[in-house]
Amino acid sequence: MHLSPSESANSVTNFMGTAFLLALLGGFLSDAFFTTYYIYLISAVTEFLGLLILTVQAHSESLKPPKCIPTTPNIPCQKIHGAKATMLFLSLYLVALGVGGIKGALPAHGAEQFDENTPRGRKQRSTFFNYFVFCLSCGALIAVTLVVWIEDNKGWEWGFGISTFTILLSIPIFLSGSRFYRNKKPQGSPLTTIFKVLISALLNAFMPRSSSNVVVSMATSPSPIPDSKEVAAMENGRVLRAIFEAPSESLKFLNRAVLDKPISETLKCSVQQVEEVKVVIKILPIFACTIMLNCCLAQLSTFSVQQAATMNTKLGSLNIPPASLPVFPVIFIMILAPVYNHIIIPFTRRVTKTETGITHLQRIGVGLVLSILAMAIAALVEIKRKKVATESKLLDSTKPLPITFFYIAFQYLFLGSADLFTLAGLLEFFFTEAPFNMRSLATSLSWASLAMGYYLSTAIVSLVNSLTDDSKHKPWLSGANLNQYHLERFYWLLCALSGLNFMHYLFWARIYEYRSKGRGNV
Repeated sequence: MHLSPSESANSVTNFMGTAFLLALLGGFLSDAFFTTYYIYLISAVTEFLGLLILTVQAHSESLKPPKCIPTTPNIPCQKIHGAKATMLFLSLYLVALGVGGIKGALPAHGAEQFDENTPRGRKQRSTFFNYFVFCLSCGALIAVTLVVWIEDNKGWEWGFGISTFTILLSIPIFLSGSRFYRNKKPQGSPLTTIFKVLISALLNAFMPRSSSNVVVSMATSPSPIPDSKEVAAMENGRVLRAIFEAPSESLKFLNRAVLDKPISETLKCSVQQVEEVKVVIKILPIFACTIMLNCCLAQLSTFSVQQAATMNTKLGSLNIPPASLPVFPVIFIMILAPVYNHIIIPFTRRVTKTETGITHLQRIGVGLVLSILAMAIAALVEIKRKKVATESKLLDSTKPLPITFFYIAFQYLFLGSADLFTLAGLLEFFFTEAPFNMRSLATSLSWASLAMGYYLSTAIVSLVNSLTDDSKHKPWLSGANLNQYHLERFYWLLCALSGLNFMHYLFWARIYEYRSKGRGNV
């Protein structure tokens, strides 16, 4: 659509960020009003409509901007605008809405199929999350090889057409298992509980204390005692603890929400509700610490692809499209996921004598360390690429540089490994630790972290360009020629920020106490 490299990068990160952020909406609706089953079906139809519009626009020349004229390089290409741009972004964000809903519902739907009250069920659930990421990689492998090749050689409409057909095919495949699914009943808006506890604690903090207005005991808690079936549905007796004991000492300011005589009956909270909100607050710092890692991951679909496009992309007689570069982390994830599940985890279980072997927070921490290394490698590779461009006197040229694109593969491998460790770890951590009625929403935080990472990438690029733009120097990341960018400085900046973020993560991870038994701290 004739956008500049930086405009294209920001468009991609904004689209990806929105798609992942909308996972929160899918998770919220699954917990509050619908089941994960129905949210998946609605989202799949929405994504199908968006891809269908993209396919039509890619097929029709009248719906695209005029083609560039190679014989007049001094005349800039006309960017897409007006109604054509509206059609493009409408279809893209319909796809984003569908992707968000699917990502918000599908992981939780799969995890709900396992019996969490038995060690075998919990191990199977852990395996599910590993292979969920593995299957995402299988789809990505087809996308960055077959679909990209078809787009480059047959046209964009064929690539979008395959994607449209695939999402349509997924609907009857999903429906075929309907009679076997276990579906959790919606239990009302989890946000209502969160806001009620926070508002109640804030208002009650200003009420004078008296003998008739104190933190309630469990005997006067408005929550009814669950029956045996409800107890069986809750994991490891979490709710029993919240019902039969006094409020915990952590985050004591929230205990004010539990009063015998609150300001209003509508703000009356149970100890169970207060404890659930405490859990949500405790997992938020862990969530926040993964945003920087996902900011690094955003570079895989933006600047890393543009770097590869300036290099020699031939593999023997084959010319590899730069957009197929994500095949490196995808293949590595597909190899590492089974190895992790069938070799690493059983070994660590024997060594540590624990059910999980490696705790969720340890797994996330490994991903953060790998992202730091990946950004350092990316900076060194860019220095090497610029050196070759200078020595070949091709800094101002758009010709391919005499350096193989396999150098870029190193940063892809490290970031791909970081993605496997962190994403699967986050999905299981949020699902396991979250209150029973907030699991879909909590699991969606994994995707929201990705979204915020993409948005943070856009913000950092804009901020860097703003701060480095003066009368003597061009901005680091501006212009049509990537050889004129100071991309290595940008990567070193991300490396430093990732290091600081890891220090921040270690603080929160060390003080976090798991709700589930048998995990221990970091």
